[in-house]
Amino acid sequence: MVRFILAKTKTLPDLYEASIVELQNGLESGDFTSVDLVKAYFARIEEVNHQGASLHAVIETNPTALLQAEALDLERKTSKRSRGLLHGIPIIVKDNIATLHSEGSFALLGSVVPRDAMVAAKLRASGAIILAKASLSEWANFRGSVPSGFSGRGGQALNPYFPQADPSGSSSGSGISSAIGLAAGALGSETSGSILSPSSKNNLVGIKPTVGLTSRAGVIPISINQDTVGPMCRSVADAAAILSVIAGPDKLDNFSLLQPSPVPDYTKALKPNALKGVRLGIPRLFGSSDANITAAFNASVEIIKSLGAIIVDPAEFPNAVELRASHNSSIVLSADFKADVNNYIAGLLEVPTGVTNLADLIAFNTAHADEELIPPFYTSQSQFIASENTTLNDAYFTALAFDKELGATNGIDATLKKFNLDAILLPTDGFTAGPAAIAGYPVVTVPLGFQPDGVVPTMARPTISKAPGVPFGISFMGTAFSEFKLISYAYAYEQKTHNRLKRLAFPAAIPKTQLIDVIGK
Repeated sequence: MVRFILAKTKTLPDLYEASIVELQNGLESGDFTSVDLVKAYFARIEEVNHQGASLHAVIETNPTALLQAEALDLERKTSKRSRGLLHGIPIIVKDNIATLHSEGSFALLGSVVPRDAMVAAKLRASGAIILAKASLSEWANFRGSVPSGFSGRGGQALNPYFPQADPSGSSSGSGISSAIGLAAGALGSETSGSILSPSSKNNLVGIKPTVGLTSRAGVIPISINQDTVGPMCRSVADAAAILSVIAGPDKLDNFSLLQPSPVPDYTKALKPNALKGVRLGIPRLFGSSDANITAAFNASVEIIKSLGAIIVDPAEFPNAVELRASHNSSIVLSADFKADVNNYIAGLLEVPTGVTNLADLIAFNTAHADEELIPPFYTSQSQFIASENTTLNDAYFTALAFDKELGATNGIDATLKKFNLDAILLPTDGFTAGPAAIAGYPVVTVPLGFQPDGVVPTMARPTISKAPGVPFGISFMGTAFSEFKLISYAYAYEQKTHNRLKRLAFPAAIPKTQLIDVIGK
C-alpha cells in the first residue's frame, strides 16, 4: 500500500489498510494523535457514507469520540504508558451492540440502555475509541425476507467492491467499514453467518467465536443459544488483538461462565509456520456451488499443502445429508427471538416509541410503513410474525437438543474424530455457517479471492448478488473454544497468500482523506 511521507523522515500509514500495530506505533512515536485518527476517520466516513459511492456503512458517529480521543492522548502523555494495543484506536461497532445508542430500527430510536454492552465496555477499558455505530440488516436480518444490509434508519448498505453489490449481512456496515478503512476494525455479531458472510463478501478476516467466549449482554438478540460477537478486520493480527480484549466471562451472560480459564492472548497464535503437520479435512458436500469459488478454493488447498498441512479430501460429515435437510434451527431461532427480544426490551430504561414486546414491534412497523416497510423490496415481516406465534414448548426443547447433537456431537466433533483432524477447511460461501451455528462452534474466515472480471453482474434486486471483483473467503472451523488454533492456521495461510491486497474496492468507494490531511489542522 501507499505510505504517506511526513516532513522528511516520517512515514504515515495508509488508512485504507493500516494495521492496529502500525497505528499504535505511530501514536507511541508521536507521529500523530488519537484526535488526528478520529478526525481522519470521520472525514473518510463523510466521503463515502451518504456522498460519493453512498455505501450507507455507518448509522451514526459518536459525538463524544473527539473528547475521548483527547482524554486518551492526554493519558498517554502524562502517564508515559499505554493501556495496550487498542489504546487510542478507533473501532466501529454494529448498531445492535449497546453503547447508549439504539438499533437500526425506528422502533427503538431514542431508547435508553442500562449500560454499555460488555464487549463495548471491554473495548473502552482497553483504551479503544468507539467511533461509530455500523449499519446492519435490521434486527440482524430476522424481520423477514428483506435484502441484506437494509435498515429503516440506515437505508440500503452497499458493497465497496462493485457498485450496487450486496454487502451481505447482517453485519453489513461492520464489513464495509473495515474493508475500506473507516476505522481500525469493527465488531459484528452472528447467529448464523452474520460475521462470516459479510467478512467474506467484503474481503475481510472475520472471527465467529464459540458461543460463550464473548458476552452477549447488551446485544440485541436473536437467540441465546446461537448469538455471538466477534471482530471483522483487515488482518488476522488485528482480529486476534480485538478478540483478546472482548473475550472473557460476564456474570450477565451465563453461557460465558462456562468458558475455559484464563482467556488466551490470541496474538500469540500469530505463527507463520502453524500449518506444518496440521490435519485439515474438506467436507466436499458442503462446498460452494459457484465454480469460481471452488476453483480458487482448490488452488488454495495446494498452497496449504505446501505449508506442511496434511489434507484429508474428502472428509465428509457422517450426518451431512441430515444436516442439510434439518429445519430444527428455524424452530429454535423463532422461539428464542420472541423470548429474548421481549426480555431485551423489558430491560431498557426508556423506549420513547412505547414498544414493549415483539407484537408491538410488528404493529409499529405497520403503522410506520413509509419508513420501515418500503415497497417493493422491504415490506416483509414474515419472520417477526412467525416468531410471535411461537412458544417455548416441548417441540422447541426437542429441536434445541437435536440441533446440538446434529451440529456438534454427530457433526463437527464426529468429523474431527473420524478423520483425526485438527480443523475443517471449506469455502466460506459454502454450507459453512449452518453447522457451526447450531453447534455454537468457532469459525475463522480469511480472504480467498475475487469474482473474475468476465463475470456478468446479476440483476439488481435491489442489490447485485454476483459481479466482477466481489470477494469471497476461505474458512477454518473447529470444536468449542478452539479459536487459538484456528487463528494460527488462518494467520499462516494469510501470510503466505496476502489475498486481500490483490484487488481494491472500486475507486469511488475508496476514501481519499489520510492522516497528512488532518495533522496540525
